[in-house]
Amino acid sequence: MSSEKPKKKRVRQNYVDNKQFLAAMIEYRESVLEAKEKGTTRPTVPTYVASCIMKIATHLAHKPNFMNYSFREEMVSDGIENCLQYIDNFNPEKSRNPFAYFTQIVYYAFLRRIQKEKKHLYTKYKLTEHANIFDQTSDTQDHDSDNVKTYDDSIKQSEWSEEYMNQFILDFEENKRKKRIKRKSTIDQFVEEEDGKR
Repeated sequence: MSSEKPKKKRVRQNYVDNKQFLAAMIEYRESVLEAKEKGTTRPTVPTYVASCIMKIATHLAHKPNFMNYSFREEMVSDGIENCLQYIDNFNPEKSRNPFAYFTQIVYYAFLRRIQKEKKHLYTKYKLTEHANIFDQTSDTQDHDSDNVKTYDDSIKQSEWSEEYMNQFILDFEENKRKKRIKRKSTIDQFVEEEDGKR
């Protein structure tokens, strides 16, 4: 006979209760529609809805595919801003899942921010490459000894290393080229379809 206690099932607690969130969204939507009809000022977003949106954005930012970006706070801010921008588009008659609706908005806001930051980084690296700053800042001088770790050694592993910058620039330009080709082929296909209809 064992004296072990039976293991209790661990109840998983979600950080956003979808049923409560839905009820709050329905109530808020009704108050917005009522304010439109009466011509009064738009009601503010309820605290509960705002906290749910913040939790969604914050928790999504901690997922492995988003957590190592240095601009994670900007991603969260963009996600919250987009949720508030499109809050009126949520229709409980079409979907009973506000959690999924706002998670999608935040997810795509994160992707847009990542692309925007990559574009800024590309511009920064390209300017650095054209200004030839790397060669000017990482040269060793006569007084540098072989056993002392130089600036050049420490920069080799950072985001400012010449290899990293060159690879980033090549990857960025290749992705840009692929998108341009895809867009051109889509436009050409559309034009051919339109010509075929005539």
